[in-house]
Amino acid sequence: MSGALEGLRVVELTSEMGAYAGKLLADMGADVILVEPPEGDPARSYPPFLDDEPGPDRSLFWWSTQTSKRGVTLDLETAAGHDAFAKLVDSADVLLECEPPGRLAALGLDYPDWKQRRPELVMVSVTPFGRGGARRDELATDLTLLASGGPAWSCGYDDHSLPPVRGGGNQAYNTACHYAVLSVLTALLQRDVSGRGQHVDVNAYAACNVTTEMASYHWLVQRGTVQRQTGRHAMEQPTMETQMRCGDGRYVTTGVPPRRPSEFRWLLDWLVELGLKDELPEAVFLERGAERESEIDLSKIGEDDETTVLFGAGREAMNLVASRIPAYDFFLGGQRAGLSVGIVYAPEEVMEDPHFVARGFPVEVEHPEHGRRFTYPGAPYQFEKTPWRISRRAPRLGEHNDEVFGELGLSSAAVTG
Repeated sequence: MSGALEGLRVVELTSEMGAYAGKLLADMGADVILVEPPEGDPARSYPPFLDDEPGPDRSLFWWSTQTSKRGVTLDLETAAGHDAFAKLVDSADVLLECEPPGRLAALGLDYPDWKQRRPELVMVSVTPFGRGGARRDELATDLTLLASGGPAWSCGYDDHSLPPVRGGGNQAYNTACHYAVLSVLTALLQRDVSGRGQHVDVNAYAACNVTTEMASYHWLVQRGTVQRQTGRHAMEQPTMETQMRCGDGRYVTTGVPPRRPSEFRWLLDWLVELGLKDELPEAVFLERGAERESEIDLSKIGEDDETTVLFGAGREAMNLVASRIPAYDFFLGGQRAGLSVGIVYAPEEVMEDPHFVARGFPVEVEHPEHGRRFTYPGAPYQFEKTPWRISRRAPRLGEHNDEVFGELGLSSAAVTG
């Protein structure tokens, strides 16, 4: 089966800030053409490297965000490069870009120019603070966006003598990329109706701020400041611990305790099966939860006595079970009950977990230039009917110059000089 975006062409003129958006579109079947300067994108020099040997085509960071794309090189500052880029965009449905505000306008390649030339083009810009406003020219990194946007405030430990923790893996950039992808798809749907394209301005700082879960909304609605907690949601008031050391010494997150009567019944039965019921004085409240006619309302925790007691009993039961059995057994039991629990893994362990393997998350990608196959993270989500696949490894520098420029009737040598 072909991907959902088969037949869609995207020209990508981005940096590490927008690369993941291009990957998501490419892995869903779009023909994403990555445009780099002749010397290559700076992210090609980011470690770690294959076999610890640096090189423009050996960066594992680069590999991870550039799958399924074709890659070309050109210099927008030269007449030949400028004209080739314009012709390339003329052949595309979408222009995805992360250029500093003002650069494309100076080159005559900004949205007002495309609107006159290609009114059906969808253009999506991803910048740190948006292309308009007082902060448009401020510099930023993934770290500063996570810190100033808010997510870092909510991440860390109960011990507040320790600083906040930045989530790894370029989470600020990837958050902005998800908004960019949603914007592309929404704009294309609108184009199907109206026949017109549009320009979408994605503000990475704003994307981070509205993705702080409850933190921003607590402040905006009730002027409350959430506090970070180890392995659980940041809240204004401390909540019960959720990370437990299991019987085999590994740690798990016990997630959200039972809410529905069936879940209380399942947990009570699990305690009985393990011979732990008599060790939990709160087991009587699990019985009350199992006899309810409806699920408890988590918004009433701390306000309604019954809700608070039932929630707390569920948490104590989950923590007790976790402390007595191996971590993977706890994970499987929670999954069977439909409860959100998980094992605290090292990154390399994730790829070997039977649950992830069965889901098809590890994907083997061929690298003919090395005569080897490498294991990549697979689809970040699964759809019932829409296929997803990594169609090729990241493009080597200028790998598709002849192919892509040839499709446009141009000489690669003339374009690249």
